[in-house]
Amino acid sequence: MSISTLYGEISAELFIKLSKIKLLVCDVDGVFSDGSIYLGNNGEEFKAFNTKDGYGIKALADIGIDVAVVTGRRSQIVENRMKSLNVRYLIQGRVDKNAAIQEIIQQCDVSPNEVMSVGDDMPDIGMFEHSALGIAVADAHPFVITKADYVTTLGGGKGAVREICDLLLQANNALEQQHGASI
Repeated sequence: MSISTLYGEISAELFIKLSKIKLLVCDVDGVFSDGSIYLGNNGEEFKAFNTKDGYGIKALADIGIDVAVVTGRRSQIVENRMKSLNVRYLIQGRVDKNAAIQEIIQQCDVSPNEVMSVGDDMPDIGMFEHSALGIAVADAHPFVITKADYVTTLGGGKGAVREICDLLLQANNALEQQHGASI
């Protein structure tokens, strides 16, 4: 049996797993952004974030799903963006994402079967090992896609995070209850 979503059909088994998620853990570069990093002549760094993704993150908070971000790079831009979205758990500069997600799971007092992780490249696979659902964005590295339980229809920085949020909202019967502004 399959369930119809805004992004196509998914299995009933996946839909049930989505309904049990209490913590969403995401990478940044290639997930919240398209993976591009723009560097200015004076060393400044720029990244683009999708406001639709921001709305989705805020909507998850409204239904009690925590969001965490784990990234191998350090960036004030990421810190500012995640603060504006009220993301409670942010770990930057961590190469070992496997250990980072374990720390977050303990801090949030959830079990791995209540965790979903999202990535796009090889370092993110470690997060999948401690998650009920490992998600790859549509333009993820091909090997990461083979390890994922679900592949988004949208690419990193192009609404993939919003797609994941919408699926979680739908699985919790909260998709049509959301209101407010994009962030």
